[in-house]
Amino acid sequence: MPIAPTSLDHVALWVADRDAIAELLCDHLGMHVIDRTDRFTLVGADAREGKLTLFAADGPREPGALAAVVLRTPSLEDTLAALPPEVGVARENGTAWMTAPEGLRLGLVGGAPAGTDLDHVVLRVSDVDAMAEALAELGFARDGTRLRVADRWVELEAGGEAEGDRPLLNHLAVLVDSAMEVADEAQRRGAEVADVVDAPNTLAVFLWGPDNVKLEFVEHKPGFSLV
Repeated sequence: MPIAPTSLDHVALWVADRDAIAELLCDHLGMHVIDRTDRFTLVGADAREGKLTLFAADGPREPGALAAVVLRTPSLEDTLAALPPEVGVARENGTAWMTAPEGLRLGLVGGAPAGTDLDHVVLRVSDVDAMAEALAELGFARDGTRLRVADRWVELEAGGEAEGDRPLLNHLAVLVDSAMEVADEAQRRGAEVADVVDAPNTLAVFLWGPDNVKLEFVEHKPGFSLV
C-alpha cells in the first residue's frame, strides 16, 4: 500500500523562547495562536493549513538540519511594509529573508490565496540522495532535490550532518488520511517508528529518517476542532 501524504501540515521546532517567535509570526506575519499548552505553542493562519509548532526547550539550540522555513503570504510587499524597522530583510530571487529569534532563518514569498501558509522547508543533510530516496519512499514526490507534497515541498541542500543533542528542528509533519495505516506500512518496509501519539484532535505516527530527522504522519480526527 503506498503512503500518500496530502499536505505539508506543520514544522515543529525546539525553542527556548517560543513567545518571541510567536510574537513575530502573529503581530507581523499574519498568523495567530491556534493552541497553547505548557509544552508547545501552535501558530498559523488556519488550523487546517501549514503551521509552526513551537516546543519549549532549553537553549541555545543548534540549527542542524533546518536551514530555513519559507512562508507564503497573500502579498509579499504588504507583509514587508508592515514589519518593524528593526527586522532586517534581504531579498534574493523573489524571496525576502530574515533571521527570526532563536536563529531561525525565515523566508517570505507572495502568492498565498488566503492567510499566511507554509511554502517550503529547506533541509541541509549529509547525503541528499539518501534523504530524497527516503522521503520518496514515504510518499513525497521527488523532483531532483525538491520533495513535493501537493503545492508545498522540502528542498534538500548538501553539507549537513546528523542532528545533534540540541537541534532546532523537532520534526516535519505531513497530513495523511490514516496514521495507523502509515505505521503498519512503514513497519512492513523496515522504517523505524519513533512514537505513536493519540491526541484529542489528531492521531500521529512518528518515524525516524536519515540524519536523525523525525517525520510525523498526522491524521485529523473527524471531530477536529482547532481554529
